[in-house]
Amino acid sequence: MCHLWEGKSVARKEYRVRLRSRERKELTDLVRKGVGKARMINRARILLMADESRGGRGKTDEEIAEILGVALGTIATVRRRYCAEGMRKALTERSRSGQPKKLGAREEAMLTTLVCSTAPEGHSRWTLRLLADRMVELEQVESISHETIRRTLKKTSSSRGSGSTGASAT
Repeated sequence: MCHLWEGKSVARKEYRVRLRSRERKELTDLVRKGVGKARMINRARILLMADESRGGRGKTDEEIAEILGVALGTIATVRRRYCAEGMRKALTERSRSGQPKKLGAREEAMLTTLVCSTAPEGHSRWTLRLLADRMVELEQVESISHETIRRTLKKTSSSRGSGSTGASAT
C-alpha cells in the first residue's frame, strides 16, 4: 500500500510506504539471511525503515541516508518505485542500455585479419594506433580509438602480429 502526497515540501515525504505484513516478513527475511545482491538488500532495508504501516511514522529520508550511507536520491527512487510499480520492482535494478558496441562481428573479423597480416612498411609489427588508423582507412569504422582496439584484441586473444595468432594449435 502506498500513499502519494501532492505537496512538494522537502520536509514531507512525497511517497509514503506502508508495507503489508507479508511484504514486511519477506523483506525482513531477505535482510536477515543476507543472501542476494548488496544493492537489493539495501533497498529492502530502505523500505523497512520507511514503513509507516504499524502506526509509526517511519524514518525520514535523511535518517535512512545517514544510517545506511546511501544517497537521498536512492531512497526517493526506491520509495517512488515501490509506490508506482510494487515491491519486486523497487528491489531490483532496471537494465542499463550502455553504449552500443563500436565493432560488429564483421569489423572484428577484419581487425583479426589485419593483425595476422604483415605490418606496414617501416614497422616491425602492428601497434594499436596503426590498427585503429588502418580500420578507418579501410572504411570499416568512421572513427575508433586505440583503446577500443586493445579491448577487442584482448577479448579475441590476438597478439598484434607476433609469432602466434593467439589461436589454439589443437
